[in-house]
Amino acid sequence: MKKIHLIYKRIPDRVLEREDEVVADLGSVIVAKSEFRGMLAPLKVNGAKVIENGYNMLYFAFIGENYDVLKVYDEEGNFKGLYIDVLAYTKREGNTLEMLDLFLDVFVFPDGDAFLIDEDELEMALNYGLIDKETFDFAYSVARGVLEKLKRGEFPPAIVWEYEWGD
Repeated sequence: MKKIHLIYKRIPDRVLEREDEVVADLGSVIVAKSEFRGMLAPLKVNGAKVIENGYNMLYFAFIGENYDVLKVYDEEGNFKGLYIDVLAYTKREGNTLEMLDLFLDVFVFPDGDAFLIDEDELEMALNYGLIDKETFDFAYSVARGVLEKLKRGEFPPAIVWEYEWGD
C-alpha cells in the first residue's frame, strides 16, 4: 500500500503531518484516504452535523491549485458532502504533499446546497496581523470562484465522482 506524506500548514504556525493511504496517484492529482481525528468539536453547517472524529475522508489534492476537495463519509460509510479547503498553494515533491490553509472553506451537501464557512477565522487572522489584506482578498476570490463554478456545474472536477470511500 502506497503512502503519501501530507504536511498541512495553518497560519501562524500549526502544522499537521501524517501518512495517508494513496488510492490513486495521477501525477497532478493525488487521491488519498484518511480519518478525521483531533477535532475539538463536531463541525456543523447550517445546523447539521457534517464532520466529527471518526468520520472518513477521501481527499483530492490538485497540485498547483488553490483548493482541495474532501469527500466526507460518516462511520457507516454514508456520504455527508464535500468539504473544500481554500489554500495558498498545493505543492508536491516526490512522496510529500504540502498545503497551506487559508482559513476559508466551502461545504457542499449531497443535494448541492453550498455554504461558505470559517469567515470569522479569516477575519480574525487579518485583524491580528497573521495575514495581509492581499491574502485575505485572495482567499475570498478563490472561495467565490469555487461557489460560482459550483452554481454552473463546473465544480468539483469530474475526478471527484470517479472514486468512493470503499475503493
